[in-house]
Amino acid sequence: MKNLFVKTVIVGVILLIVSGCSSRPKPLYNYGDYSESYYDYKKNLNAESEQALQKSIEEAIKNASDSRSGRVAPGLYANLGYIYLKEGKATQAIENFKKEKQIYPESGYFMDKMIDKVTATEEKKNEK
Repeated sequence: MKNLFVKTVIVGVILLIVSGCSSRPKPLYNYGDYSESYYDYKKNLNAESEQALQKSIEEAIKNASDSRSGRVAPGLYANLGYIYLKEGKATQAIENFKKEKQIYPESGYFMDKMIDKVTATEEKKNEK
C-alpha cells in the first residue's frame, strides 16, 4: 500500500513537471518586431528606419489575432497615424486615430485632440 502511494506521488510530480514545460502561453498582445524597429528608428531617425517602423506596426496590426486578447496593442494605431501624418496622409492618420480611440476609449481625449489638430491644419491648407 505504501509503495503504491509513493509511486502515485512520483508519477503525479513527473506529470506536473512535464505539463508545465509543454508550451508557453500566448502573449497578451502581438507586437511582432515593433520594439526593435522603434529602437532603430529612434537611434537613426532616417526615412529607412521610419519605413521599417511603419512596416512592423502594420504587420503587428495584421497579426493581432495571434495574441490572447485578439486586439491590436495599445498605441499602435496612434503611432501608425502619426507616421501617416508625417507623410502628409491626413485622412489615413485620422482613420488610425479613430481606430485607437475605438479600441482604447481611455485614449479618447488625446485622440480627439489629435484629430481636431489635423482637421484644423487640413482646413487651413484648403483655404489657401
